[in-house]
Amino acid sequence: MEKFDLVIRGAAVCRPEGTEILDVGVDGGLIVALGEAMSGRTEHDAAGCMLLPGAIDAHVHYNEPGRTDWEGWATGSLGSAAGGATCVFEMPLNAHPPTLDGESFRLKRAAAEASSVLDFALWGGLTPVNLATMEELADCGVIGFKAFMSNSGMDDFRRSDGSTLREGMKLAARLGLPVAVHAEDEATTAALASAACGEGRVSVRDYLDSRPPGAEVAAIREACEIAGETGCRLHIVHVSCGEGLIEVAAAQNRGVDVSAETCPHYLLLTESDVERLGAVAKCAPPVRPEETRVDMIRRVRRGEVLTIGTDHSPCPPAMKEGQDFFQVWGGIMGAQQFLPGLRGAGLEWEEIARLTAVNVAQRFGLAERKGRIAPGFDADLLLLDERAPWLCRGEDLVTRHRISPYAGRSFPAAVAATWVRGGLAWSKDGGRGTARGRLVTRSS
Repeated sequence: MEKFDLVIRGAAVCRPEGTEILDVGVDGGLIVALGEAMSGRTEHDAAGCMLLPGAIDAHVHYNEPGRTDWEGWATGSLGSAAGGATCVFEMPLNAHPPTLDGESFRLKRAAAEASSVLDFALWGGLTPVNLATMEELADCGVIGFKAFMSNSGMDDFRRSDGSTLREGMKLAARLGLPVAVHAEDEATTAALASAACGEGRVSVRDYLDSRPPGAEVAAIREACEIAGETGCRLHIVHVSCGEGLIEVAAAQNRGVDVSAETCPHYLLLTESDVERLGAVAKCAPPVRPEETRVDMIRRVRRGEVLTIGTDHSPCPPAMKEGQDFFQVWGGIMGAQQFLPGLRGAGLEWEEIARLTAVNVAQRFGLAERKGRIAPGFDADLLLLDERAPWLCRGEDLVTRHRISPYAGRSFPAAVAATWVRGGLAWSKDGGRGTARGRLVTRSS
């Protein structure tokens, strides 16, 4: 009998065709066999567990080079592996320099290749200062371009007004690459924040009130209109409310090529959690009231959301301190809670696989080799165990800063292991594996 590099035995294997108990044979980094009666040089007993295609987290901030003390590729990718991801798309901002040209792309790629346990793609920026270098970024292999319609919070990554966004989307359409947009209307959020701060109102509640759903909807509408004009493929990141998804659906009905992402924190956290936990649960757009959270889960399950990503956005703990809630850093640290969190939100495994793997690979041009458990695909695999709940404790976090809004929360499933192209990236029992990540780019 032929011996494969790795055989994962007896898991319930989740595929679009259905879920069944199978052995999975891996050789040369690829899935080569599904069935029974196979032998491996390394064998893993997965009886009683679920095996999913590894998640492709299309929205992470690891902040290296330049701000490695915020996270870094070594700890960030390990945290993502522990949360169920086998490939990540890293955002262009928060690193210094941001990914705005070929040289900054090469610096970030080198940092990732030196430390990442996961395969990775890199977003390039779309800002007023780098329209002339977008083609250079495309030649380097960016997965797409990211733009902010509101203030990004980073001086070196400026927001795009309507004129910049229109010009950038024209270029992206010509280059055949998508544009991801942080959609909040700057005029609305800036005016509300200025009014509150001018009156000394800087509490959690004041911050939440300064970023209403209407600001998100207005920006989504504008972005969709520009995408329709330019023929650009548009991806709205971290949609936080049903009104935003309604706006996306309306644009799709007009023929705009637009998709929506949401994040686990919009399915797990509410305004009450932000008021209770403070800055560790601050993000933009903010999490919404309980009724919005419940509605978002319902809409996700109806297919109104194409992908889910973590928007893991870490920082040193000192940046989460202060009495002025407008000034403390906004970002959820949630890489390690990715797949357990989605199960905790009530999603079925088949839904989770579709939202975090199949759809992501299809939308971003990786579907020829990633996103499915099938012969010929990269052996990017995720093993999950539901036999005992997973209690998220700060001391168990493997990201650089062990703070999270989910600390103390119990989830109904634990990530048992992740493999990247057949190499072990992380396991619950052994921690970091030997897998090394490499750059992935869109298929032609």
